[in-house]
Order: sequence, then C-alpha cells, then structure tokens
Amino acid sequence: MSDPKLGNTGAGDGQINPEVLQNIQVTLSVEVGRAMIKIRDLMRLTQGSVVELDHIAGEPLDLLVNKTVVAQGEVVLVNDRYGIRLTRVVPASERMKNL
Repeated sequence: MSDPKLGNTGAGDGQINPEVLQNIQVTLSVEVGRAMIKIRDLMRLTQGSVVELDHIAGEPLDLLVNKTVVAQGEVVLVNDRYGIRLTRVVPASERMKNL
C-alpha cells in the first residue's frame, strides 16, 4: 500500500515522489570567508575589532545549502535587501564528491 507521507509512488519501485522532495526545507547561507583564531584571541574581540578572513576582496562569495557549496556569486542590492547574483553553479558531480 502506498503512503503519500513517505513519498511512495504506489508502484512499489522505491522511487521518491518529486512533490515530497520539493517541499523539504534546506538552510541556504552565503559565506564571505573564514578565519581560524585561538580562543585567547576570540575572547579579546570587542566592538570595532576586525577579523581578517581568508577571501580576498572581490572574490566570489560561496552559496551553501546545508553547509555544502552549490554556487558562487556576488552581492547585489534588491529593493533595499541584499541578494546574491550567481556567477558559477557547482556541477552536481563535484558536489557529490564533497558529501
């Protein structure tokens, strides 16, 4: 018997219902850069402190879905909100290698 909550197609072939997949929420984030610092230095941070990141100014930002890089892009302003214009989409085959 088919259970629509589980995404079964009813055919018994083990395929996932695309409608179920399309309704799964994921976390989308944009990474400007990273830094590794010692806890001692972290505790010294105050308002106005500057933390140097590993990305160079002008480099594309990373777009991550559930902590996996799926694309790169540049910051844009859309109706007083920040957005990201994609300049490169990571091929699925490359993303699978990083899982």
